[in-house]
Amino acid sequence: MDIMSSAHVALRPLDEALLDALAATAAADADPGEVMPPAEDGSGPGWTDARREAFVRFHRSRSLRADPVETVYAVLVTEPGEDGRPREAVAGAARLAPAPEPGAVEAGLWLGRSHRGRGIGTAVFALLLDEARAAGAARLLARTHETNAAARRLLAAAGTGLEFHGDGTVTAWWPPAGRRPPA
Repeated sequence: MDIMSSAHVALRPLDEALLDALAATAAADADPGEVMPPAEDGSGPGWTDARREAFVRFHRSRSLRADPVETVYAVLVTEPGEDGRPREAVAGAARLAPAPEPGAVEAGLWLGRSHRGRGIGTAVFALLLDEARAAGAARLLARTHETNAAARRLLAAAGTGLEFHGDGTVTAWWPPAGRRPPA
């Protein structure tokens, strides 16, 4: 299993062309519940045309509108293609949105199954921290569920403070409360 470095991982702001590629990655390599809010379309589990359309509508309504409520990035990885030449692929998405605390942003991340467990999430989190700092944020918030062990490990390794809540959610702040961010 190869471990990806940040040199092989990039964040590119989502646009219409990347949205098509992101929707294809989501449908081929993730479950709908991992990558979008629940859709009450009554069609059962898995991807349908209606769910794919809802995925695209969701991103257009959040990050591709004239006054976006969040910044979404396509997570791009560069890997050797079948011919041995480097190829760039959309591996998932990351986002930064205003957080409830002044001066803070909330981060989110999902990766397709074939891109998990290779260090890509760690590289993306470091890139999100850089983007948050560049935007003037003093703190970064991330949320996950207690059953998402990979996300909890990533957040703990990044030096966040994990807070477990009775409803199964976990929040993480970087830097943790009472600590100053590194200069």
